[in-house]
Amino acid sequence: MKTMLITGATSGIGQTLAIQAADTGYHVIACGRNKAKLDELAAHKNIESLAFDVSDLQESKDALASIKADIYVFNAGVCEYVDVKRFESALFHRVFAANFFGIVHCVEAILPKLKSGNQIVIVDSTARLLPFTRSQAYGASKAALHYFIKSLEVDLANRQVLVQSVSPGFVETPLTEKNDFDMPMKISAEQAAISMLKGIEKRKRSIYFPWFFSLILRFLHVLPNSWQVALCKKMKEQEQ
Repeated sequence: MKTMLITGATSGIGQTLAIQAADTGYHVIACGRNKAKLDELAAHKNIESLAFDVSDLQESKDALASIKADIYVFNAGVCEYVDVKRFESALFHRVFAANFFGIVHCVEAILPKLKSGNQIVIVDSTARLLPFTRSQAYGASKAALHYFIKSLEVDLANRQVLVQSVSPGFVETPLTEKNDFDMPMKISAEQAAISMLKGIEKRKRSIYFPWFFSLILRFLHVLPNSWQVALCKKMKEQEQ
């Protein structure tokens, strides 16, 4: 039985993936900060829980010190939108602490124990592909994370460790429930987890879902930057 560790497992895609993976036959180590939610997950067959805060380096290293898994899924993250009229750098620090440094902390903790055949799966976002309004913090954190993933893939290749990126579009989660704008082609957390698990098992280097929505964004991403900015300006005007 393979072991899959999942951070951010107490809600959204992470929680659904933990249950689906356990039902499929994986031994799942579900990680998060919400002890009550972790206890609920631990009552499920093939799931054990591990409570820690990824934004705290020492806490992450202590929690993961004795853990060995075949697949490490680093999924924990947050989203806050920027109001340029009330711009504050503290918001950026909060978002990067979870979305970027939280992943870096976990990677630092597991690197010494990685062996050939292991997989590191890191969730970024399709939001990194275009300069969306109010997304300066979230989009920047996910863009930085995607670069980190692909660079890490290069440096771990000689150890036969596969590094996979996961770039979701809009998914029905507690995070997206707070959005006050249209979310085209939004899918359920169950659909997202199915796509994610398939991509992990097929050892795809880059996993995107929903497929058609991500295809559109990837096409727009290769257009001239001036076109991308003009498009996002138009989208902002339509929201107002």
